[in-house]
Amino acid sequence: MISVAVLFYLGKKDSTFRFGEQVGVIEITGVITDPKQTLTQLKEFRNNEDVKAIVLRINSPGGGVGPSQEIYEEVRKTSRVKKVVASMGAIAASGGYYVASAADHIMANPGSITGSIGVIMEFANFQELFEKIGISAFVLKSGEYKDIGFPLRKMTPKEKALLQAFIDNVHEQFVAAVAEARKISKEKIWAIADGRILSGEQAKKLGLLDSLGNLEDAISVAATLGGIKGEPSVVYAKKSKFSVLQYLLGSSTWTGALDQIGAGAVHSGYLCLPGRT
Repeated sequence: MISVAVLFYLGKKDSTFRFGEQVGVIEITGVITDPKQTLTQLKEFRNNEDVKAIVLRINSPGGGVGPSQEIYEEVRKTSRVKKVVASMGAIAASGGYYVASAADHIMANPGSITGSIGVIMEFANFQELFEKIGISAFVLKSGEYKDIGFPLRKMTPKEKALLQAFIDNVHEQFVAAVAEARKISKEKIWAIADGRILSGEQAKKLGLLDSLGNLEDAISVAATLGGIKGEPSVVYAKKSKFSVLQYLLGSSTWTGALDQIGAGAVHSGYLCLPGRT
């Protein structure tokens, strides 16, 4: 019975069950909002003795400042134990580049969209519309700035100055993080930290990444950095099972929505492409 059970287990399709020295692949896809899954995957690979190096496969236009910073710090922590290679797919810009910059080696396709080092905060104002249809609103608040960004009134100059100072501070954090991780002077990063997008080829010339190549090339580099001889065994990180209830009640949905309504949407240089949001 034991042998039958073992054969049955081995016969199951499980991408996390591999023999020998491995390269672990973690996929970061879409807007970066909730870092929990990526943090868990990094920790699991970091503690797995069979995984000798890690590849972050990034296809992201950016995302929230906090989540991007959390992943950045976890990648830095992981790189002190195992080599981490960032592999850019179609796009790894803004928060996507923030995360990639923490890796030991960054690889992109020549035409990958990257860069966009900057921060943006967005607000909507419906005051004139509501006045036309006869709707008014009032706010009770504990302090002068508690309703900053309220959509039914115009923002005051003092409020704009406060928010600009906040944006500038976060921007400085972004630049400092990239400069530290890439070992490039802040002055050189500031020269291109105006939100501009770059191709992989352009980014390489500027020192924002190390080499050009696809995912298979990144896995090969990771294997070499991890000391793996011969063809590496590749294992993909487990993904959390989708739960409708968790989606409806989870913090990334409701809390995120409330944050955007109440305090504007803050993104680490979130990149908007034509036809996409």
